[in-house]
Amino acid sequence: MAEYVAGSFDCLITDVRMPGHSGLDLLQHLRSIGSAIPVIVITADTNPATPSHAMRYGAYAYLTKPIETEALLRHLQSAMRLTGRFI
Repeated sequence: MAEYVAGSFDCLITDVRMPGHSGLDLLQHLRSIGSAIPVIVITADTNPATPSHAMRYGAYAYLTKPIETEALLRHLQSAMRLTGRFI
């Protein structure tokens, strides 16, 4: 969170569970400082409230593990088109 500089990333892929802060904390922080960067949230968390929290905080996509490579790439490509960048 401390290293984020607006415009330095085109898309963020984060896990819900990380040491220190959760990916949802990171997502909420980005939105609170006005960042519109697309955020793809991944998780093995089976709590049914987690996807709704992620989407309420503005996640671009929410994927559960194990993640299919093709699905992740589709979401990443879609997010990059949204930002005007293509991969």
